[in-house]
Amino acid sequence: MKNWPKYFSPKNLRVLYDFFVNRFIYQRYDLFYVVENADWSIAWDGKYITRRLNQSGLIRTKTIVEPAGLRNSLVHFGSENTLITSKGLKKVHPSNKIILTWFHISPRDRRIKFIPRLNFEVSLVHTSCDITKKKLVKLGLKENKIIVIPLGVDLEKFYPRPPKKIKDIKKQLGLPLDKFIIGSFQKDGNGWGRGDTPKLVKGPDVFCDVVRKLAKQLPVHVLLTGPARGYVKNRLEKSKISFTHEFIKDYPQIAPFYSALDLYLVTSREEGGPKAILESMASGVPVVSTKVGLAPDVIKHGENGLLADIDNREEILKNSISILKNNKIRKKIIQNTRKTIRKFDWSIIADNYYNKIYSPLLKK
Repeated sequence: MKNWPKYFSPKNLRVLYDFFVNRFIYQRYDLFYVVENADWSIAWDGKYITRRLNQSGLIRTKTIVEPAGLRNSLVHFGSENTLITSKGLKKVHPSNKIILTWFHISPRDRRIKFIPRLNFEVSLVHTSCDITKKKLVKLGLKENKIIVIPLGVDLEKFYPRPPKKIKDIKKQLGLPLDKFIIGSFQKDGNGWGRGDTPKLVKGPDVFCDVVRKLAKQLPVHVLLTGPARGYVKNRLEKSKISFTHEFIKDYPQIAPFYSALDLYLVTSREEGGPKAILESMASGVPVVSTKVGLAPDVIKHGENGLLADIDNREEILKNSISILKNNKIRKKIIQNTRKTIRKFDWSIIADNYYNKIYSPLLKK
């Protein structure tokens, strides 16, 4: 009797509930896309993919958080966090066919030791960029197990706004009209709280170093969104650089914030995307990025964006000044991004998921 509180904890009750629903109610679906229990970027990937595929009628799909109880289905784990723990892979019924998305490889992630096991325990591994594919192969995953499909962007939500609308958005956000607005919308602090400890793979230290130097040459204001931004905010305050931080609970609400930007900075050391590259491009905002994730796959340096080596603060700074001060370069980049971004619409990307991943597995 004394163990009842443990067995009937909220977590265990949720697993029991999901088991019942998955096992006896959801079995009419062909594909289950497992997302993290947080309404942020990865969860919305799953929503976009399943929504598009359901609309197309190609396959019956549903996003879920807990895969317990599933049988004879395709189960797509939307990130390594949804399938792999520090102790190994979660138990999933062997009648299911497993797909895992692994966006980026961190050398400090203890779970990378389980990568060779994926050759035997999953049907396919999806990743969004060639950089991660090469790292997965180097760590023991067979190349024929990997499918590369980039991230997508909703072009109905992310698009260039007219100048008057941009000015209105800046006023609504209380942004200065006489400064360059520099954007950083990714989660770069550890955990889901204040985020005072930096998540160094995201390069928040590099971002702050670059912005501090940039502020000595140009009038800048930083626009932040997303959770766990404490480290960046503390650094900006210490450097006396003005900033605005808006916490957005519903991820799609982020779209208008891009329109307020003059430049989006990606200073990461490891990435699977970031999706902000595509969202900035779709919004008509020039991007300066380190050579991480899908950046080298999408950005042609000097044509539709500017690239810098990882940790090269001076190169990132030089590229940023070039875009902000040289209208000719800026206009060229914005014009070319509109041509680039069309093929990354979620409707096209979701169809690629079906054609390259789901349809072949359904036929086996």
